[in-house]
Amino acid sequence: MSEESTDSEPDRPESGPRALALDLARALRFFSRLPVPALPFERDPHALPDFSRMTRMLPLAGALIALPGALVLLAATALGLPATPAATLAVAITLIVSGGLHEDGLADCCDALGARGDRDRRLAIMKDSAIGSFGAAGLTLVLIMRVSLVAGIADLAGIAAAAAALVGMAGLSRWIALWLMLRLPPARKSGASASAGRVRERDFVIAGVIAVVLAALLLLGAGHGLFAILLVLLLAGTIVALCQILAHRLIGGQTGDVIGATQQLSEIAALTALLILIPA
Repeated sequence: MSEESTDSEPDRPESGPRALALDLARALRFFSRLPVPALPFERDPHALPDFSRMTRMLPLAGALIALPGALVLLAATALGLPATPAATLAVAITLIVSGGLHEDGLADCCDALGARGDRDRRLAIMKDSAIGSFGAAGLTLVLIMRVSLVAGIADLAGIAAAAAALVGMAGLSRWIALWLMLRLPPARKSGASASAGRVRERDFVIAGVIAVVLAALLLLGAGHGLFAILLVLLLAGTIVALCQILAHRLIGGQTGDVIGATQQLSEIAALTALLILIPA
């Protein structure tokens, strides 16, 4: 379907509150298991999201996906649990809500990029749903890092700061990972990334403003300093740049798995930046 015909559909307004609500609803359906009802003006609630339009709402969708985990973190500590088990529950809830979509991409990338062989072999391994030793190790380490970072922030800066970091960095990392979709071509001619459409620079910038403002409000409100926000952007941006170089070199482009892995790594980088600046 052409872009012109898509824009002319009655449930695909180009701008305005309806367009934003529709893009947010489809982003939540695609990236989570949250029960999102059909909107009154929506023709097909089961349609795949159009990334060329939906980008601007990804930060808000990411924050909403992480919100249940943040609430569990607050509730668990209020009930007397120490920071580490509370953070474990929070990360587990976030994983359940998201359906492990990005974690699956990370595991596939670890298996593919850690294997010997050429580009085609790596892409074949990435497409295989089975998880190998590299994938299992990478996924385990990432989950351990997320739990330990959230727990560390809670111990040193308080539970409100940890909850704010969990929500804010979830939104920020989902936006910044799309840089690869903006700058790299799809590594396959078919597949989720190729069919998702190209991200428009204008919408990427709008999403960036939303992501940074949302993260700043949450972090500043919870006691993190302004320099923490700058370090978050620096470290997360560095990780994305490294992922871009690696993906271009090893598979000649990006895939949905690469985007997911980049989101996971940039979120860890962002949480690490916050923890670095908290006085021990």
